[in-house]
Amino acid sequence: MFDKVLIANRGEIALRIHRACREMGIKTVAVHSTADAAAMHVRLADESVCVGPPAARDSYLNKAAILTAAMVTGADAIHPGYGFLSENADFAEMVEDHDLAFIGPSPEHIRMMGDKVRAKQAARESGLPCVPGSDGAVESEAEAEKVAAEMGYPVLIKASAGGGGRGMKVATSREDLGEAFRTARAEAAAAFGNPEVYIEKYLTRPRHIEIQVLADNHGNVVHLGERDCSLQRKHQKVLEEAPSPALNATQRAEIGEVVRAAMSRIGYRNAGTIEFLFEDGKFYFIEMNTRLQVEHPVTEMITGIDLVREQIRIAAGAPLDVTQDNLRIMGHAIECRINAEDPRTFVPSPGRIAGFHTPGGLGVRVDSGLYDGAIIPPHYDSMIAKLIVHGRTRNECLMRLRRALGEFVVEGVKTTIPLHEQLIANPDFVNGDYDIRWLEGFVDTLCDDD
Repeated sequence: MFDKVLIANRGEIALRIHRACREMGIKTVAVHSTADAAAMHVRLADESVCVGPPAARDSYLNKAAILTAAMVTGADAIHPGYGFLSENADFAEMVEDHDLAFIGPSPEHIRMMGDKVRAKQAARESGLPCVPGSDGAVESEAEAEKVAAEMGYPVLIKASAGGGGRGMKVATSREDLGEAFRTARAEAAAAFGNPEVYIEKYLTRPRHIEIQVLADNHGNVVHLGERDCSLQRKHQKVLEEAPSPALNATQRAEIGEVVRAAMSRIGYRNAGTIEFLFEDGKFYFIEMNTRLQVEHPVTEMITGIDLVREQIRIAAGAPLDVTQDNLRIMGHAIECRINAEDPRTFVPSPGRIAGFHTPGGLGVRVDSGLYDGAIIPPHYDSMIAKLIVHGRTRNECLMRLRRALGEFVVEGVKTTIPLHEQLIANPDFVNGDYDIRWLEGFVDTLCDDD
């Protein structure tokens, strides 16, 4: 097992990784920007190293500075968390070239799944069901028109190297296609340095369902059930739950086995998440995230498995602690992402925390690096906490979540807690009747009421 792990991240995920390491008897090294010098993960780590000024490109994305910090402190592994360098194949390769362990998948698999066109090809070859679409990148408007005509409108044009909704445009007819194609290419080039796009069928009311997997270096692969991440705003997840209220036991078992077999075929290792659109009883692969997910706690709550601990064990060469036969799904869990934003306009609200009180009680978990007096800097993502609640049933979970949101106090900045309170009281959500476009309409309704 490792003696010392460098955590190449910040905020709640850095603290989450530190806690797993501490419980395993592993020392930690925190890296931080000058803006995060007083952050909780920095305070609790055994050692800390400043890697640059506030801008992420000069600190948390500074590969050389992070690798130097690992070498100087004698770390023998690096955990990248999520975001920043977590899906950067070049960084993973550099870590391994410096005789350090990268706590994540191989650079090869990061590269494969980071290219959306290549990922879709690999998915097809490994037996995953895919959304009908182009076989690869579409280079011209003429080719785009041909592909769209063959599959029928509406179609979705997506950046090959994309994510977060950038470089993604819908065309409802041939008249829309040209402008959508040009705009998607321009956005892809600006955001990712790669104008390549591909086309797939646009589904009208799908759910966003993802399957969590763990795979070790000994050929063992398990799936840990699904998460429903359909509640999104501008392609960013807002609330996640597990299991999905949209799936039955047969569908759950079947897609889990398909995913497990696919990961075994490609020789994947460590934690990963395969994301699908689900409509009319059918699953369609959209992408794979070769890292830990923000919403991983809901899976931990219903399985009792510490995913970060398993990531570390796998990277150290240990076999999985769990088999598919002895894995059990227990109850229901929901995660609310708490952002420092205006709950109506979603304008970021950085500043100093004047008061901070987290809810507690049976089945309630809060992942956050905040404390009274902490400063939320304006340089990073606005998520400041995750509230995760577990219950024996979905209804019990919802009742507990309402209570927990009511207890959650964050003073000094605006947060999205009021949005979550309204969201989980809505009859559509209570009944589990929503899709990936539902939240946008819900938010528009709230704005109209102002």
